[in-house]
Amino acid sequence: MPNLNHLIEEFIRTFPFFLKPLLLTFQLTVASVVVGTVIGLFFALLKVSRLPIARLIANVYIAVIRGTPLIVQIFVLYFGFYKVVDLGQFWSATLALAIHSGAYIAEIFRGTIQSIDQGQTEAGLSLGMSPALTMRHIVLPQALKRSIPPLGNQFILSLKESSLAAFIAMDELFAMARRLSAETFDEMTYFLIVAFYYLVIVLIFTAIVNRLEKRLSKRGAN
Repeated sequence: MPNLNHLIEEFIRTFPFFLKPLLLTFQLTVASVVVGTVIGLFFALLKVSRLPIARLIANVYIAVIRGTPLIVQIFVLYFGFYKVVDLGQFWSATLALAIHSGAYIAEIFRGTIQSIDQGQTEAGLSLGMSPALTMRHIVLPQALKRSIPPLGNQFILSLKESSLAAFIAMDELFAMARRLSAETFDEMTYFLIVAFYYLVIVLIFTAIVNRLEKRLSKRGAN
């Protein structure tokens, strides 16, 4: 186990090396969550649909994605489709993370949509609104608001899962830690340093989500 002075010295020395991977990790996480949210909302709407075929498609997607490891999904996208479409490292990892997180986000949206009182849907329909308009203007805004805390947790999970992109040679945080440890044979130092980077990002984003949740709660109370 490295001593504290050595850790601090190496943290300061290697900080410039981690800047670009830190930005890449953040970009990968944000892009995957944004795309995953769109995917998740789409399949959530299929799952609450009255059409049996729509519910079947959503259930199959969720079962397959949640039942297979993320690393396998990344490899399938990166190595399996490059002969047809060369997605590259970034988009292979982004789409794999998005598809993976989309299955969990779909369940988040499905739960929040179904948590909205049925009377509000009936009220919208009684006013002459179509089911689609009722979902869009009455149900979804409330469901999205209730989804903020679990979506924040999913963002944090996606951030930590982004480290798997290192296995397709993508230069994110964990890959940089592996490279430095291989060069110096000082594995524990760099893994502790990269763990600190992940922890700081998670704490910052957790604080942002908590503040957003409190602000939305105050607006709802007014």
